[in-house]
Amino acid sequence: MERHFDEELANLRKELLRMAAMAQDAIFNSVEALKNRDKGRAQAVIDTDDKIDMLELEVDEKCIDLIARHQPMAGDLRFITTGMKINSELERIADLAVDISQRAQDLIDKPILKPLIDIPKLSVVAQNMVRDAIDAFVKRDVSLAKQVMCADSEADRLRNLVQEELINDFMAKDIGTASRAVPLLLIARHLERICDHATNIAEDIIYMVEGKVVKHHSGDL
Repeated sequence: MERHFDEELANLRKELLRMAAMAQDAIFNSVEALKNRDKGRAQAVIDTDDKIDMLELEVDEKCIDLIARHQPMAGDLRFITTGMKINSELERIADLAVDISQRAQDLIDKPILKPLIDIPKLSVVAQNMVRDAIDAFVKRDVSLAKQVMCADSEADRLRNLVQEELINDFMAKDIGTASRAVPLLLIARHLERICDHATNIAEDIIYMVEGKVVKHHSGDL
């Protein structure tokens, strides 16, 4: 029975990794669609979201089933409940990639407002944070999880740079630029929110490994 339970936990880990890979692809492709003005690529991200939603439901059902049948204790229970939380965070990340793709579609047929500089940088930060958070989960690496949490300040900095430039250098001087600036503002916000979700995953991993709650206490790390 114990061996079978271990196999089920390993399968749960694989499903979460598949979910993470799909979410990371969605982030990358949504920003590439924006950079390359590729409406088809943006639509592909939107169309994939249903598959991610279905996978989220499947993973949740597996977690609930494992708890109900095996009544796990201590570390195994924390692993399963953390898996449920990570599953939810990844689904939200994928939703934000859909939002980015929709805003990219809004801009594709409009003249370029400005060269994209900080948004691609913010996208790289977001992708790296999600990747590192999942690596920390697989390796049970608290140190890496803490690095993810620390990286969130860089995401905030880049988001603020995008906002200040678009508002002060464009919209404040010419309100006619709003139809092209606002989607970019939203994209920066969505990317920063992805980083917040990666931070949530990192906090959950620390709880999974150490049984320590660090949510709302990141300054104590």
